[in-house]
Amino acid sequence: MKFAVVLALALACAAAAPVEKEPTKIVRSEFDQQPEGNYVFNFETDDGTARQETGEVKEALDEDNKPHTVVVVRGSYTYVDSEGEPQTITYFADETGFHAEGRTIPVAPVPNQ
Repeated sequence: MKFAVVLALALACAAAAPVEKEPTKIVRSEFDQQPEGNYVFNFETDDGTARQETGEVKEALDEDNKPHTVVVVRGSYTYVDSEGEPQTITYFADETGFHAEGRTIPVAPVPNQ
């Protein structure tokens, strides 16, 4: 009888143990940086995650109207959400800040005028 209880407990513990998921694999990856600072970066994994981005150096004016160099970044990333749906976010960043768009990003209401 004790053996049956111990066996049942061992089987229950084994069934409750977490199943280790195989690590995500990178199926494509690229990074190319130019000497002047421009770059192209992208990757894709076997679970549906992907990202692509470019950076371009340009001159901009600061708050004192003095020129300085900035890197303008444009890109997007895609992931699979908890419902199995792919979600894509596109973005850019420049001297005005970081700006992102996508179905899952809330949009601020427009004030009445």
